[in-house]
Amino acid sequence: MSEITAQTLEAKFQAAPVVPLIQADDPVVAIETAKALQAGGLDVIEVVLRTDAALDCMEAIAKETSGIIVGAGTVLTVDQAEQVLSRGAQFVVSPGLVDPVAQYCLDRSVPIFAGTMTAGEVQRAYALGLRTVKFFPAKLAGGVPMLKALSSVFREMRFMPTGGVSAENLSEFLAVPSVIACGGSWLTPKGSIEVGDYNAITKLAIEAVALAKAARP
Repeated sequence: MSEITAQTLEAKFQAAPVVPLIQADDPVVAIETAKALQAGGLDVIEVVLRTDAALDCMEAIAKETSGIIVGAGTVLTVDQAEQVLSRGAQFVVSPGLVDPVAQYCLDRSVPIFAGTMTAGEVQRAYALGLRTVKFFPAKLAGGVPMLKALSSVFREMRFMPTGGVSAENLSEFLAVPSVIACGGSWLTPKGSIEVGDYNAITKLAIEAVALAKAARP
C-alpha cells in the first residue's frame, strides 16, 4: 500500500468530496462494502475502529482492493495510530484533538483529520501545524452556522464535517467554501450490509456523488 499526501487526498475530494465510514467485524463484508462504494464513485473510505475486527477489516481492504484509499477512523491513541499505519492505513481520523496523536502523524507526513468542535480546539490544531481538521459531531456542534463562524476567523483552515451529515443536508455542508469533504455513515446502512445488498450501497454512493457535483458544479 503506497503512501499518500494531503495533496493527493485534496485532489480526490475535488472530484468526490464524500468519505463513507465502514464499521465491520468481518473482513469479507468490509471488502465487499468498499468495492460497492468504489463502484458508486467513492474511493476514499474510512474504516472506524469500533469493532474487535476493525484492524483486520481495514487491512483486508488495503490488501484485497485496488484504487481505494483507506483511512482509519476513531483513532484515540499513539499506539492505535502506530497500529493502523502498520496495517495499511493511509490517513488517520480521530474524534477529538490529542496533541501526541496529531504530532505522531505530522512527524511521519501522514494526513490526519483530528476532531474539533470549538474555536479553542481549532486554534490548537492550527498552532500544531494542522490546516485541515474534522468537525465533529457536525450537526450537534452547530452545523453550517458554526462552520461559517469558524471559517471567518480561521481563514486557512479546512474542515471535514462528520456526524449528522446525510443525503438531506450534504449539499448544505458542501456549500461552505472551507469544507473539503464530508464524512458519513449513511452510505453504509447496517440493514443493507446485513442482508448483503451491496447494490443499495452503490446506489447511495452514486446519489452522493451526484449531490456533491450539484453543490459544487
